[in-house]
Amino acid sequence: MKADVSIAHVLPPPDSHRLLIKNMVCPQCIRVVGEDMAALGLRVHRVALGEADVSTPDGTAPDWPAIRASLREAGFELLEDPRDQLVDRIKTLLVALIHYPPPGPRLLNYSDYLVEHLGKDYHYLSHLFSASEGLTIEKFIIRQKVERAKELIGYGELPIAEVAQQLGYSSPAHLSRQFRQVTGLTPTEFQRLGPASHARRSLDSLI
Repeated sequence: MKADVSIAHVLPPPDSHRLLIKNMVCPQCIRVVGEDMAALGLRVHRVALGEADVSTPDGTAPDWPAIRASLREAGFELLEDPRDQLVDRIKTLLVALIHYPPPGPRLLNYSDYLVEHLGKDYHYLSHLFSASEGLTIEKFIIRQKVERAKELIGYGELPIAEVAQQLGYSSPAHLSRQFRQVTGLTPTEFQRLGPASHARRSLDSLI
């Protein structure tokens, strides 16, 4: 199955069911969910970060307990509360945008992006996210950008100025300030530690 980390909306078949799934944070997760749902005998129409469209061969309702159990065994969770679904959708959109950005110019206005894709007022989204997660959307974005910066600079493949530009920072100094706030090191100090010290924290530990 081809890894689809985009957030493009695909019209599913009329008899399909959209599963909203917690802890899907990478292409490997997409493959695992697709294989697990197929192993349950479901038709898998689409899998992307945080969601999957499935249906049964005869058009009946899926075996929800079996789906929950299969996802749980693989380290995921089926989200059924609308508020939990919305919070996880916020995370999924941001993770995809920061770690797997689409081609083209880097998006800078994350609030407008969330409003456009979720159809909700940003003040409402911000309040719901903070109440659920204990941190603001802005701080979550910073964590994700710093983690992505660690990945980009850890092996010395890109200069720090280019990393800052890719992540939408106004300057390398701006990146350095946020990087140090999160890690206790400047990007240059982190880079000097060498590849052995650059084990990337799993994304699920950050969300």
